[in-house]
Amino acid sequence: NNGCICCTVRGDLIKGLKSIHKRTRGDGQKLDGIIIETTGLADPAPVAQTFFADDYIQARMMLDGIITVVDAKHFLQHVREEKPEGVENETVEQIAFADRILVNKVDLVTEEILSEVEAEIRNVNKVAPIFRTQDSKIDLSEIIGTRSFSLDKVLELDGEFLRDDQEHMHDNSVTSVGIECEGECQLESLNAWFATLLKEKGVDIFRMKGVLNVKNSENRFVFQGIHMIFAGQPQSAWAAGEPRLNKLVFIGRNLDRDELVSGFKSNLASA
Repeated sequence: NNGCICCTVRGDLIKGLKSIHKRTRGDGQKLDGIIIETTGLADPAPVAQTFFADDYIQARMMLDGIITVVDAKHFLQHVREEKPEGVENETVEQIAFADRILVNKVDLVTEEILSEVEAEIRNVNKVAPIFRTQDSKIDLSEIIGTRSFSLDKVLELDGEFLRDDQEHMHDNSVTSVGIECEGECQLESLNAWFATLLKEKGVDIFRMKGVLNVKNSENRFVFQGIHMIFAGQPQSAWAAGEPRLNKLVFIGRNLDRDELVSGFKSNLASA
């Protein structure tokens, strides 16, 4: 309803689940399962509550488990962050409610850091299995079809989990900025802009990703980044007649929309 999946327990999420179930049932297809991927800033409790808050959903679907992916490179700074009074630390919430935990990007940190990360995880969640991964590669049987979600365990964490009038507060300093525009990016100028942006603002940029139209290239340029880590490469070709739009999303703290928009557009080639 408002762009936050963990605020949609009575809205879009229920409608979406019902639509998927009715459509597949009407087509005579067997629905194996539904994977819901929230943003990195979502509180998992309201999302999980959806499966118990609606009679139609509860009668036809089962919550198999909650999987949390931990960024080993940046986890410690977020789990130890002090939030304003009354504001949840979503990192802690995601660890607490997890039934399976993937500690990812193990190739970017030392064994000492990994041990520290796992110790912090165990301070919050003492029972969920922990898997160390690189590029999130794992045998799917370890995380899907596990029937690991336990309502009793969740009620121990949150005695009011099944109440339908709960509210939660997000950190208002964390926002998102979306950019969509036409034009061709000058790759050399764009690379310099990204380098400067991450050097100056990388600590506050939690996530960024996008698809770009690069000058003299017939392929989309797809990029993503987390804090100061950036990766991008050409991917599939633009289809004939397809609008070659640049689409970017930034998620972070104290983002300046005007500065990001003007900074990006300064890298577009003149018409």
